[in-house]
Amino acid sequence: MQWIQALLALIVTLGILISIHEFGHFWVARRCGVKVLRFSVGFGKPLWRTQDRQGTEYTLAAIPLGGYVRMLDEREAPVPVELQAQAFNRQSVGKRIAIVAAGPLANFLLAIFVYWLVFLQGIQVTPPVIGKVIPDSPAAQAGLQIQDEILAVEGEATPSWQEVSLKLIAHLGHTGPLTLSVQSHPDQAPQEVQIQVQRWLADQSQPDPLAGLGIQPDLPPIPAILGKIQAQGAAAQAGLQVGDHILSVDQTQVETWPQFVELIRASAGQVLQVEIMRDQQVQSLSLIPASKPTEEGVSVGYIGAGVAPFETQKRTLDYSLFGALGAAVAKTVEMSQLTLASIGKMLTGLIAPENLSGPITIAKVASESATYGLQSFLSFLAYVSISLGVLNLLPIPVLDGGHLAFYLVEALRGGRPLSERTQEAASRLGLAVLASLMLMAFYFDLMRL
Repeated sequence: MQWIQALLALIVTLGILISIHEFGHFWVARRCGVKVLRFSVGFGKPLWRTQDRQGTEYTLAAIPLGGYVRMLDEREAPVPVELQAQAFNRQSVGKRIAIVAAGPLANFLLAIFVYWLVFLQGIQVTPPVIGKVIPDSPAAQAGLQIQDEILAVEGEATPSWQEVSLKLIAHLGHTGPLTLSVQSHPDQAPQEVQIQVQRWLADQSQPDPLAGLGIQPDLPPIPAILGKIQAQGAAAQAGLQVGDHILSVDQTQVETWPQFVELIRASAGQVLQVEIMRDQQVQSLSLIPASKPTEEGVSVGYIGAGVAPFETQKRTLDYSLFGALGAAVAKTVEMSQLTLASIGKMLTGLIAPENLSGPITIAKVASESATYGLQSFLSFLAYVSISLGVLNLLPIPVLDGGHLAFYLVEALRGGRPLSERTQEAASRLGLAVLASLMLMAFYFDLMRL
């Protein structure tokens, strides 16, 4: 059932993003006088089709992992003389650039619109107040203390823990000082703290920026209540259910979720007697945690279960109509820069390639974000839309960015395009690069399972 939900979430997410992306190409093409032959969401055999008065065919195809707009083009098929003026290849360089760039631009505009809707509702965030500083960690060495609130990272405001994480993620692989602005008490003046790092978390496949500094949020005790059960996992096999409250493990009383996690991690392959509260009744179950290797090669216990949502101290950020729009634009720019910088760091080895994600991860995150409510799903949708826009603008032939690169070269050469042989060779290379990236992303997706 979880996989069905994830698949549906993937189809909905990609369906929205691809439709918006292709509509960008379609809308600008028509405004430029280009005849559009087909607008397809998905690849493969059409499952549904219709046609409008201008002769454009709209199709919904069987494979929902892409889409395309097919325009009249003499390079693909002979074009009647009376329609040659409507062919894409007959348009000026400026019009062709506008048509190709419209797809990624539509993704950025969608992200701005979605973030605007989210900000208009007001956002509840968790204040970035430090609850624990790990001894001898970079944070401890820099002098950070419990109850310090992180106001900014490298001069950029951080009103929530999510913003702190995002600002820190932007500095993965960094060498040198990280400057944090902190405030110990509302009546005291903020002070700057510098944390020295060296290729910070560069080799981590799933970097945790807060743990990397050695700090933990100030959160209320998290009750050990199960919120998710992985099918065929150790928890499911033991008969544990969503909503079960863990009371003890091998007669050790369990007060919080982190305590339960530590007991499980230390008990790989061992038979544990777990006492739970279910439907106001105490029950006892036998649980055998599976073994799962960490990045350091150490085996830890794993049962395939997640914690139930819990209440934390919240701070509400309210926005006016135009304030929300400004915040949406700023957020889109920030996430675009973060995505582009992450790609660059991945290519230069400052971020581990294991961080590359594919359709399986997108499906899982889309499904999980949907369970946390509309606002969470919309935020995820906006982020993926930005990622799609940025990736499509990369100068890789067969992507929009590759076509834009060809047209820019043509413009610089005074209207003389590169030879068809050169473009075909570049396209084959681009296709190989893209296929390699997709295979890597799919492989890392499977490894995360």
